[in-house]
Amino acid sequence: MQGNSTSTVLGRRLGGELLALRAAAGLTQPQAAKVLSASTAKVAKMERGWVPIRDPDIRALCDLYGTRDPHTVGGLLELARLDRERRKAKGWWSSAPVAPAMREYVALEGAATTIRAWQIAYVPGLLQTEGYVRALNPDRHFVAGRLARQRRLDEEPPLHLRAVLCEAALRNLVGGTEVMGDQLAHLVRSSEKPNVSVRVLPFRAGAQLGMGCAFNIISFAEPGAMDVVYMEALHAQAWVEGGQEAARHDEVFETISSQALDEQETRTFISNVSKEL
Repeated sequence: MQGNSTSTVLGRRLGGELLALRAAAGLTQPQAAKVLSASTAKVAKMERGWVPIRDPDIRALCDLYGTRDPHTVGGLLELARLDRERRKAKGWWSSAPVAPAMREYVALEGAATTIRAWQIAYVPGLLQTEGYVRALNPDRHFVAGRLARQRRLDEEPPLHLRAVLCEAALRNLVGGTEVMGDQLAHLVRSSEKPNVSVRVLPFRAGAQLGMGCAFNIISFAEPGAMDVVYMEALHAQAWVEGGQEAARHDEVFETISSQALDEQETRTFISNVSKEL
């Protein structure tokens, strides 16, 4: 974030496409700024996804760059519209002390209709109990933010969650036997909600593509809105929006899901793991 500006996934993609068109036309940022009656700094922010872009500005830039193909211009206008709509979404993350790196993810999560989560080592954040969250990170702001995100599962219309967990996520004794016992019971209860699906990939399923990296696939209701794939490492985040890479993650998730226990088998499996604690 920079002041009141926020760099978004959609904004960066839109800005990158405008930058590519400007470069292809052999024009500079000052020339683009002149046609918009704006500063060069504003054009730079637009091209980096820091600010929303108005439709008249997109049309003016396309005209300057010699881009008049209706399909190309229409695609940029639609991308800008989706970006503006997501930026306008007001939610708890606007004021809550969420880590800056997570603000964009939480905003997308708030606008999503469906999330498909593949987790290897721990329970997905939307399904974690307070005790489990505290065991992962005792910071009160982290705990409050994580629990607030879970309200999306009960709002109207509710967020649909399809979670597939490696058996290791159930076996890792996060917070001790009592905390883990509560967490496993919560997983079973959550899986009974009509908008939540929880399935376990048991160890006996063997090696699978995607076993080296957990990820979330975020889907939206808007026609033509592309899925966003989110992956998190210790000190970094990676985003994939649309295209072949997002499609590959979709295929990997569905393949893993096809190898997982069904929902009733999963509830039985989780209950048996709980008894072993």
